[in-house]
Amino acid sequence: MATPIRRKLRRGVASNRQQTPLRAFALSLGEAARSALAEPYMLTIERREVYLRRLPKALDGFRIVQLSDLHLGPLTSGDQLRRAIEIANKLDPDIIALTGDYISHERRYAAPCAELVGRLRARCGVYAVLGNHDHWTDAALITDLFRAEGITVLINEGMRFEKDNASFWLAGVDDTMVGLEDLPLALAGAQRDEMKLLLAHNPIILRRAARAAVDLVLSGHTHGGQVTIRSERSASGRPRRRLLRGLGRQGETQIYVTRGLGTVILPVRYGCPPEVSVLELRCI
Repeated sequence: MATPIRRKLRRGVASNRQQTPLRAFALSLGEAARSALAEPYMLTIERREVYLRRLPKALDGFRIVQLSDLHLGPLTSGDQLRRAIEIANKLDPDIIALTGDYISHERRYAAPCAELVGRLRARCGVYAVLGNHDHWTDAALITDLFRAEGITVLINEGMRFEKDNASFWLAGVDDTMVGLEDLPLALAGAQRDEMKLLLAHNPIILRRAARAAVDLVLSGHTHGGQVTIRSERSASGRPRRRLLRGLGRQGETQIYVTRGLGTVILPVRYGCPPEVSVLELRCI
């Protein structure tokens, strides 16, 4: 049995160092660093009900699981992604929505990522759009590998999704940051009064989606800020201008921005743990 080593204190020396402001700051900084290194592994499930005026009554309770910003690579391991996929499957979704950035900069992670994502199971399929990191790596390769796994990759296109004798328009756009987004093309064929669900990696599309009468946008890209220190609300109590995470709206259009799963630049998160998002659509 190991025996702890106890250092004898010299007579007249206090057992505790004086707590100076500098020492307190150093301790606080060390604790924050430990938390930031641990938080990428603290996977959470975020559940939200989203009330939609044009959702068909037959689809009340329709469940979407959203995964985004996997960033499989040196900073995000296959084990982290496997855990998220297992959780997503257990949530028994109607569809799974994947909103981009599957790998980061290295093509060799594309096939392992596609193999893992191919394990996702939903009653009515898995649907995906691409993110900026996918284009910066190899968008064509990722698209081909995902489609080979039975995943529907929507690139500026839409389709009429049907279930239980009801339907809505399900669309996906290519990434805004690389200049390939074409929202009108993705909505071409949609009826004016039907509900429209849009997958878009970058939430910057919100204003254009609102002008196009999209009911709900699902996005990622922000990582929730990845490292957040300030409050999501300003000193006046109002939400900050840029929506980094959660449910927001522009007019009649709502958007959900997930914090995603992976990290970039450094393998740290602070104040925004990775998430598997569960959105339950409800009729108003």
